[in-house]
Amino acid sequence: MNITKLPAFSDVRGDLVPLEFKNLFFIPQRIFIVKNVPEGTCRGGHAHYNTKQLLICLKGKIKVVLHNGIEEYVSYITENESVLIDSMIWDYQEFSSLQDVLLVLCSTSFDKKDYIVDFEEFKKISSEQRELGLGSPEK
Repeated sequence: MNITKLPAFSDVRGDLVPLEFKNLFFIPQRIFIVKNVPEGTCRGGHAHYNTKQLLICLKGKIKVVLHNGIEEYVSYITENESVLIDSMIWDYQEFSSLQDVLLVLCSTSFDKKDYIVDFEEFKKISSEQRELGLGSPEK
């Protein structure tokens, strides 16, 4: 799991954290914010066939769990840190407090058919793709 610290410029007027789309691995097609999540509650809990996502912690500390079908990777992102989630990676986020705020940039528009919501089904599909040489586990 590669966590990236976003640049921040601070002075007496406050903080400015720019995000240059030219530096992303995809052109965002959808953006959403997750906030007001009760402490200890998990969001996500699915994988995407095609969608890539960039998770950015705007406030607080958020546990990010990624699974590639074989191994699980756990880390935390804090304010102004981001993590890229590739397609065919199971993920969920656990919020540490009601104050945590997560910004998510997606490579595709919403499509319910792009979601894999059953973890056992995800592992099966992931294994089949590896057997066909269509993908290898990524951290």
